Amino acid sequence: MGETIDCSVLIPVYNEERYIEQTVAAMRAQRYAGTVEFVFADGGSTDRTREILDRLAGEDPRIVVVDNPGRSVSSGLNVALRVARGRWIVRMDAHTVYPTDYIARGVERLARGDTRWVSGPPVPRGHNPVSRAVALALSTPFGRGGSRKWARDGEHQAPEVELDSGVFGGVWARSTLLEFGGWDERWPRNSDSEMAARFLARDERLVCVPGMAAEYTPRDSLGGLWRQYIGYGDYRVRTSRRHPHSLRRSHLLPAVVAANAAVAVAGPRRLRRLARAGAAAHAVALVALGIRALPQADPRSDALLVPVVLGAMHYGFGYGALSAMAGDGVPLAAIARIAGLVRLADGLTSAPDATFAPSLG
Repeated sequence: MGETIDCSVLIPVYNEERYIEQTVAAMRAQRYAGTVEFVFADGGSTDRTREILDRLAGEDPRIVVVDNPGRSVSSGLNVALRVARGRWIVRMDAHTVYPTDYIARGVERLARGDTRWVSGPPVPRGHNPVSRAVALALSTPFGRGGSRKWARDGEHQAPEVELDSGVFGGVWARSTLLEFGGWDERWPRNSDSEMAARFLARDERLVCVPGMAAEYTPRDSLGGLWRQYIGYGDYRVRTSRRHPHSLRRSHLLPAVVAANAAVAVAGPRRLRRLARAGAAAHAVALVALGIRALPQADPRSDALLVPVVLGAMHYGFGYGALSAMAGDGVPLAAIARIAGLVRLADGLTSAPDATFAPSLG
């Protein structure tokens, strides 16, 4: 029989040549009293990622490398979960730096009971003007969108909070993830939120521990940020159609902003003037947030990009949401629930499909 493993860390990767060695070094620095394995699921990288991982696996038996034919994050997590041997499961990402006691804190909190999902907040750390501007934007309510998962510097000792479906990774018992069916592979984005919605539907508590805050690198180009938020908007609507309780009012605001912009450009003449006034007010608010970010910006020129990245985030999410509504339908049950029409929402809600996780076997 093989060595008993206490904790398995799941890491989906794809073309991470620039960062993978630093990523592995940081993960191996985890201070945890039990035995750990690191399961990397490679989605067919076309750079040297796989070569580097295979070499590192030859140097450290704790590193396991598996193929992820599905190539998405959700399929990679399921592939890694299938081969994981640990009692505890931790999800980690290749572009995130975790505190050295992340595993220890998460497992200790799980072992105390009263929750089956423990996570830490993300702290954005930029490395070029765009990613630094995104980090500044995410320090504002307009960037966070009402989510409680975010943390600011100096909040590590704050009390833990309970989350809705807005989550950032997590720590679980392996048996819990298998009970809930793993990650749904129809969700290449927002898969953690979709799974969180399934937990919440069964009255589970999702606990965020500020001391587990991890630093991640935001998108470093406006095009990448735009595509990221289009995907967020698209799959947030899909999630709310499947799980109406997962939608917040703040999720609908970007769709309103995007629809207003469309009316301002091509709507009926009488509505165009009103829509243009709304778009101008939104633009003024973004500029004001850029000015407010000046004291935190280093260099200060980064603050000039804050209105631009906030615009990309809002309009990207909004157009992604509108596209999903046009293609798959408006999440009427979720909107009715937000409006307080619980009976109508219940009547419009159908049983969700079974979780689709073929990579989990």
